[in-house]
Amino acid sequence: MATYTTTTGTNALLPDSYGPLVVQPALDASIFAQVATTVTTSSTEYRIPIVAADPTASWVAEGAEITPSDPTLQELTVTPPKVAGLTIISRELADDSNPSAAQVVGDGLARDIARRIDQAAFVGLAAPAPAGLSTLTGVQTYVNAGAFANLDFAAEAISKAEMVGSTVTAFVAGPATALALAKIKETTGSNQPVLGMDATAATSRSILGVPLYVSQYVAANTLWAVDQSRVWLVVRDDPKVEADRSVYFTSDRVAVKATMRAGFGFVHPQSVVKVTTV
Repeated sequence: MATYTTTTGTNALLPDSYGPLVVQPALDASIFAQVATTVTTSSTEYRIPIVAADPTASWVAEGAEITPSDPTLQELTVTPPKVAGLTIISRELADDSNPSAAQVVGDGLARDIARRIDQAAFVGLAAPAPAGLSTLTGVQTYVNAGAFANLDFAAEAISKAEMVGSTVTAFVAGPATALALAKIKETTGSNQPVLGMDATAATSRSILGVPLYVSQYVAANTLWAVDQSRVWLVVRDDPKVEADRSVYFTSDRVAVKATMRAGFGFVHPQSVVKVTTV
């Protein structure tokens, strides 16, 4: 739906003015960007080095020769595809010098791009979207029998990650699952939630000390445990925000388009644990 304003100004906000209102807020709004290692690149491809096997150490006698060994190195190549958002605004809003008018445009585009990133990361979309967690092969799984009644599933997920040398830095669940977890009480008959409450950070949630994030794109009865150092979001550093006044010339509206390139890199699929309930 188009957005309008009745206030006009003398200095039109150019597309460059919209850029800071779109790109960084999109990453801030994306749940996947918060749980992954986010990097930017100016190249078409980004190569992430992977140590498949460490060099070998051994005990040696004093003065004895040390046997050299080499690590086994591999690399993961990420080619970020394009994600884009488009909004239509009135010419008056485009020409408004009021910063709040630009914020309206930027917020909408940022939310749209953030949704597309999270949808690809957790739902799994066809190309050209990058392959997300749901399409990843080699992840560890844990099936939690019945509904979430305690936090044993989290201990299992953390342990599975530790067994392959990984550390769970974030859990990600859907809204319904997060609600079910919030309702778990410390003991029968108690009103104290097992997740606890922090008066200094009322909206923050954690499971066994690990932050819990909520995304509408995580499937029901599913929870992901990830290690930030093994999950990457690669963003090209050439995002564009463009405005075109000719497309909707007859209605005196302006098309504002934001594009950025983002891809995912999973350097160690076994470090990802998928928890489901049956």
